[in-house]
Amino acid sequence: RRRNPSRGELPQSRISFSLSPSAGSETLRGFADLRFVLEPSDTTVMRGGLLQLDCQARSVQGAPLVAWRKDGVLLSALVDERRQQLNNGTLLVREVIHSRHHQGDEGGYQCLAWLEGVGAIVSRTAKVTVLGPVRVAVAMSTVSAYVGDTTLLRCDVIGEPTPVIRWQKDRRDIVLDPAGRAVALPSGALQFSRVQPSDAAAYRCLAEDPAEARTSTDTVLRVLPESRQPRSLVFLQRPSPVAALEGRDAVFECSASGYPAPSFLWTKGDPRCSAPCRSERFALLGGSNLLIRGVRLEDAGVYRCTALNGHRNISASCELSVLAPPRFLKAPANRYAYESTDVEMECAVTGSPPPTVRWAKNGDMVVPSDYFRILDGGNLQILGLVKSDEGFYQCMAENAAGNAQVAAQLILREPVVPSSSALPSAPCDLVPVLVSSRSVRLAWRPPEETHGKVQGYTVYFSEEGINRERSVSTSHSASSPLTVDGLKPEQPYVFRVVAYNDLGSGASSATISVTTKPESQVPGPVEHPQAEPLSPTSALASWDAPVSPDIPILGYRLFWTEMATGKEQSAESAGHSYRFEGLRKFTQYKVRILPYNQYGLGESAGDLVLRTLSDVPSSAPQNISLEVLSSRSIKVCWLPPPADSQNGFITGYSIRHRKTGRRGDHETIEPNNLWYLFTGLDRGSQYSFQVSAMTVNGSGPPSEWHAAETPENDLDESQVPDQPSSLHVRPLATSIIVSWTPPLSHNIVVRGYIIGYGVGSPYAETVRVDSKQRYYSIDNLEPSSHYVISLKSFNNAGEGVPLYESAVTRAATESSTPMIPPVGVQALPLTPDSVRVSWADNSISKNQKSSEQCFYTVKWMVSYSTSGKYKTTDTTALSHTVTGLKPNTMYEFAVMVTKGRKSSTWSMTTHATTYETAPSSAPKDLTVISREGKPRAALISWQPPAEANGKITGYILFYTVDRNAPIDTWFMEAIGADRLTHQVADLSPDTTYHFRIQAKNSRGVGPLSEPVLFRTPKAEYPDKMANDQGERPWHPLHVLSYVFYNSSPADLPMGHLHPPPKNGLLVIVVVSVGALAVVTVVIVALICTRRSSDQQRKGRAARRSCGPPDLWIHHEEMELKSIEKPGGSAPSVCESPIQSHPEISPVGHGLSESHTGSKSSHSGDGDDVSSSIATLEHPLAARRPTRTKLLMPMDPQPSNPATVSAIPVPALDSTQYPGALPSPSCGFSHPPLTLRPMPFPSLTVEHGYTPGTSFPEPTEASASHSQQATVTMSPSPEGCGAEEATSRTVPTACVRPTHPLRSFAGPLLPPTGKFPSLNQSVISVLPKVLVKTASLGQAASQIALLPVSVPTAPGG
Repeated sequence: RRRNPSRGELPQSRISFSLSPSAGSETLRGFADLRFVLEPSDTTVMRGGLLQLDCQARSVQGAPLVAWRKDGVLLSALVDERRQQLNNGTLLVREVIHSRHHQGDEGGYQCLAWLEGVGAIVSRTAKVTVLGPVRVAVAMSTVSAYVGDTTLLRCDVIGEPTPVIRWQKDRRDIVLDPAGRAVALPSGALQFSRVQPSDAAAYRCLAEDPAEARTSTDTVLRVLPESRQPRSLVFLQRPSPVAALEGRDAVFECSASGYPAPSFLWTKGDPRCSAPCRSERFALLGGSNLLIRGVRLEDAGVYRCTALNGHRNISASCELSVLAPPRFLKAPANRYAYESTDVEMECAVTGSPPPTVRWAKNGDMVVPSDYFRILDGGNLQILGLVKSDEGFYQCMAENAAGNAQVAAQLILREPVVPSSSALPSAPCDLVPVLVSSRSVRLAWRPPEETHGKVQGYTVYFSEEGINRERSVSTSHSASSPLTVDGLKPEQPYVFRVVAYNDLGSGASSATISVTTKPESQVPGPVEHPQAEPLSPTSALASWDAPVSPDIPILGYRLFWTEMATGKEQSAESAGHSYRFEGLRKFTQYKVRILPYNQYGLGESAGDLVLRTLSDVPSSAPQNISLEVLSSRSIKVCWLPPPADSQNGFITGYSIRHRKTGRRGDHETIEPNNLWYLFTGLDRGSQYSFQVSAMTVNGSGPPSEWHAAETPENDLDESQVPDQPSSLHVRPLATSIIVSWTPPLSHNIVVRGYIIGYGVGSPYAETVRVDSKQRYYSIDNLEPSSHYVISLKSFNNAGEGVPLYESAVTRAATESSTPMIPPVGVQALPLTPDSVRVSWADNSISKNQKSSEQCFYTVKWMVSYSTSGKYKTTDTTALSHTVTGLKPNTMYEFAVMVTKGRKSSTWSMTTHATTYETAPSSAPKDLTVISREGKPRAALISWQPPAEANGKITGYILFYTVDRNAPIDTWFMEAIGADRLTHQVADLSPDTTYHFRIQAKNSRGVGPLSEPVLFRTPKAEYPDKMANDQGERPWHPLHVLSYVFYNSSPADLPMGHLHPPPKNGLLVIVVVSVGALAVVTVVIVALICTRRSSDQQRKGRAARRSCGPPDLWIHHEEMELKSIEKPGGSAPSVCESPIQSHPEISPVGHGLSESHTGSKSSHSGDGDDVSSSIATLEHPLAARRPTRTKLLMPMDPQPSNPATVSAIPVPALDSTQYPGALPSPSCGFSHPPLTLRPMPFPSLTVEHGYTPGTSFPEPTEASASHSQQATVTMSPSPEGCGAEEATSRTVPTACVRPTHPLRSFAGPLLPPTGKFPSLNQSVISVLPKVLVKTASLGQAASQIALLPVSVPTAPGG
């Protein structure tokens, strides 16, 4: 918008500068957009708890710095080890303290965020409340009510914030219904409507907050029979003013008693024209109390409660105030401006009550002045901008419902300065033509050289001695006079004028000085000013208009100052009175009233002094202590409440005392007494005391209860006291400081101590001190002298045994006064490598000026260092930031003061631990080796990083086959912090891998280590690739097959024994041994065949009495499926000798730990292959004719379960069957299984084989047929990650614990084509083992275990 030239403001055309290269241009700075992402919120915290205030700020120009303020004071200036600021800006305060103690933690907290060289903003004020003590009391111990009447049980609760109140009836909780007869009101009272005889009982209220819970004494409710005699209406509870937040519920309490029972009517507004409150949001609570749901702003007003019973009506009114937090209608916007111009930043706020608007610049409050003005609407006007006015401005609004803030940035631009040859010269002959008290009219002649058309003129002016220069512009090209107004009377000003053309401002004229005239048009002083207090927090000022009727008056400005602190506030009024709110209780104020008009402020009528009214103290007495003087007396001592919370003159103290288990009593003490002695107490009893202060208005809050116990008997004084438990001396040049601790025995009275001292003798001088004293300074001693000190305690029985110590005073120096070392040394970590050390120097008073140079030496070293080396630095300040420290390291610090040629001793040491940071070095000694017998696994080991910079929380391992690939494409595995080794499985054989590792802690991850190259070995045996079975003995058949069918010994599987070198003798020996083994196997197979035929005959007999199976178990999906019953199926066994077998021994349940999950599916003629190879590779010595009985766990099934058929497979132990693959689904651990007799049929598995049978090539038909006759094993998604077994176990089924049916599937072998190390010709000569199937018929209704009999070897 275009500014008004008559007011001297810069028109829009004035700031249109050329940005062409010839004229030059300014690099326009962008706005930082500094804002809060998360502001602290109001918090209530328990005493001793943890306070957490969150704050996050962001900016487009980088991460801002964050600091915290409490009640306007930077917390960084207050050293407190309980406070900690996290890196994300969060403030933590541990062990929160209540304000009744020293420097409580409650108050207003603000988060300050700033950018270096740009500016700062502050967050909203978060109110932190520390839970205070809860006090509960009931008004009466007995309440009587008539049947059908209304009664009220009161519960007075004191606590901040207000605790939650609930009621009990006869010590049992009452469940209250809002629509019932009994309701709990917000005040804590319990109201009964239409009282019934069943309501008679003992009631008590319980007040609870997160910190504690309190219970009142019982109030007995007596219910009287109704006499039906009229009783006048009486209010039990009159309605009181209510303030509710917008959107919350509000309750007006109102109840009355009388006969007949009254009804209640609520109206709003003027009683003469009010209407009943009829709305769905209005309801009666308990029949008489008004409930307003979801309060709105329009609900505010006066409400009247009327009780009617047909004989009489009574009514009472109250006011509802609706609170709404501040809400911005207009917010200030980021803007550019030029120096010497005026700006106005807009801010319009609404809320209830109307919010107070303040402005802050870079986090500091803006104090209204001649150049910073806060206008009535809340806008901020800045006159005569200077470079220092740049920064962030915040409009901050606050009322009783909350506070809010909004920020904007002001940037002053540098105008383009073209060549002077293109700009106008200086105007000539600047003179004042009219001077008044508030304005100056100036005239001048045009410049001699205009270099084009003059667009206008700008007049710059400022007060003499002030650098802030304002400007007034005109767009008239002619040099017409210009009036500068808004000046002060009798004030000298400096003026100059500048002409500008299309290219910019030209040269400035010479300055002139003009002094304004005295004020003659401002109003005179007001008449009859008065100021009087209305309440402890409010006052009223009134006055009459000045007696000068010819001078117009626009309004009145009031200034009131708190005399104790000098804090001044101001306000404006258009009338002749003003009400001050929010004043401090019982505080003196100075009030000044000034009228004003368009010419400025008028004359003052003088200052008025008022003091707000007194009130009850707002805090309890301090430093309460109890001293047990004897078995029948206790002394109570205290100090008055803090001065700012006394709220009046203390008129006395009330001490409430009680014995445990009894009712209490109280004593009233005069205000001058700060102690009281209670006598005549019971021996061996515990007494509790609390003290409260009183003013003329009443008693303030009581202190917490303090307890002390009287002893059973008085302390013994029939014998002298024991020796003091310790004695310490500290020699100085002319004095010795003595400190001690009392005797260990507390049963003997100690009246005091006797200190003796002297040169060579401890009894030259003696001093007696009180029994409470623990130190003493012996003065006026000789330097460099040897003194002997004695200390003994005494009582009326005499003096005790002394304790001796000796000391030599120091040598005399230039001054007999020794240098006192710095005190209060504190170390506060700032960053991972810096600590701020601060201290105090008591040797120099605040106002003392020393002619000698004084400096401090700070030393530090790593705590518990064995080397004892430390570093030092000198400073003249009372604090120093030590940098270059190691992260997460505890350091100890000490300070020494040096003044002239004297130095003090080192102060007491203080410790601080630097913050953690991310590791700055990678883990060391990264090593990758292969696992013996596991070509697809690698074992990685490392050492922790040398610079962990904190507690290591874990490691991240990266590996890949492409070293040049981006790190985010590498395989990554997270490893726990407690491990320094890790195994990586499932690697590809004969492949080069690159490994890197990095450490991490709570602050981040460290750098990656250098890549380590590792190449996996070649995998030549299929079982090693699929299952990684581990080491197994090298079977002669393996050697035989590799000698005949492989080109070199290097092709042998890794981890196994290499065969002997190729020579003729070795070949003959190996062939001979192999032939002998084949013959032996054939003989054993023939014997097993005969036994198998005998078993088949027994099976046919058993099959005649049992039905064929009609179900089979799908071992992967664990479900029952129907199968066809071919005529040639395996025999069913209905009975088993397991019930009476005497040779049953327990066997292990579960697969061997060496069985890991296969990643390929196996199909084909698995029965033949597994039987043949398992039979050949099984050691002959392990084959026995005895059959082993295996019990399989089964969940209880319903009665008459379906018949089950299964195809068991011989046990494939890793040490006996190197080529066998376990079930890919067997990834679960199995508990040990105990065999015991079973009262139901068992399943017997019989094995037979036919020698000389060859393996057919797998075809699709055979594969399909195999799937119908056997259990097909598909890869499990989980895999089986078990380790190698240390001993042989009997393989069992893979049981999934979560499935209701347990399976007993045996592992199958892959098809013939899956074995690259065994040629087909070798396999074809191996005998084929026939595996017969068995089925289970109908079992009993309660089945816990399913016994399965599995042979250990074919035949026998």
